[in-house]
Amino acid sequence: MNIALHDSKCACALLASLMMLAGCGGPKGLYPAAADAQQRMAAEAAATQKNAANIDTAATYMKLVEQMQTDGLWFASLAHIDALEQRWGASPDSSRMRADALRQTGETAGSEAAYKRLIGTPLEGAGYHGLGLLAGGRGDYPTAVALLKEAQRRNPTDAVLLSDLGYASLRAGLVAQARLPLMQALQLRSDNPQAQANLALYLEVTQQRAQADALMEAHRMSPATREAIRESARQLGSAPLSAVQPLPRAATMGTSIYDDSTAPLKLKAARWPGMGGQQANAGAMTSRSSISRGTE
Repeated sequence: MNIALHDSKCACALLASLMMLAGCGGPKGLYPAAADAQQRMAAEAAATQKNAANIDTAATYMKLVEQMQTDGLWFASLAHIDALEQRWGASPDSSRMRADALRQTGETAGSEAAYKRLIGTPLEGAGYHGLGLLAGGRGDYPTAVALLKEAQRRNPTDAVLLSDLGYASLRAGLVAQARLPLMQALQLRSDNPQAQANLALYLEVTQQRAQADALMEAHRMSPATREAIRESARQLGSAPLSAVQPLPRAATMGTSIYDDSTAPLKLKAARWPGMGGQQANAGAMTSRSSISRGTE
C-alpha cells in the first residue's frame, strides 16, 4: 500500500515536470505576449467601463459611443448603446448610432428597422441615407439612388452622402447623373479619400483618363489604389464621352495632398459589397478610416 502511494506521488511529480518542460520548450515569448495582450484588453475594458460609469449625461455618453464607432468598435458600441438607452431612453441620435452599428456588424434586418424609425424625426436624412446604403449592399442600386436622393433633399451639403449618391448612380448605370454629386462631394471635402476615389472612378468610366491620372497624382494615390480604381472602371464598363459632360480640367487639379502610402484607399468595400473586391481589397483602407458611418 505504501509502495503504491509512493509510486503515485512519483508519477504525479514526473507529470508535473514534463508539463513544465513542455511549456519551456514552446516558442519564446509566446505566453508572456499573450498575457500582456490579455492584460491590455482587460485594462482597456476596465477603463471603458469606468468612463461609462462616471458619465452623468446622455450627451457625454453619446460622445463616448461615437468615439468607439470612429475607432471601429462597432460590436462594443452596441452594448454601450443598450446601456445608454437603459439610463436615458432611446432618442433619434441613439437610434441612428444603433442603426449604423447594426449595418456595420452585418445585422441588416435590425439596421433597416432602426433606420426606418428615423423617418419623421429630425434625423430623417440619416435614415434615408442608411436605407440607401443597405439597398446598395443588396445590389439594388436604382433603389439606392432613389433613397439617397431623399437623403440629399434633407442634407444637401453632406459630402459623404453626395459621394455615395454619385457612386450609386454609376453602379445604376446613371453615369451622367453621377457627375454633379461627385463634383460637389470633392469640393465640399477635398481631403476626403473616398470622394477623390469616386470622382477618379467617374473619370475613368467616362474615358477622361488624363484627368483621372491627374487627380490621382495630385492626391498621391498609391499604385494599388489606382489599379483598384481602374479595375472597378473596367467592371462598370466605359461610357462614351459624348454621352456625358466632361469636367473642367481645373476641377480635378485640387491643391490638397493625400499621402496614402501607409493607409491606401478602399473602394467602398464596407458600403458597397461586390464592387472592386472584398473588404481586403488591394489597397483597402483600415476600418477606422473607411468604414464610415452613413451620416459622417
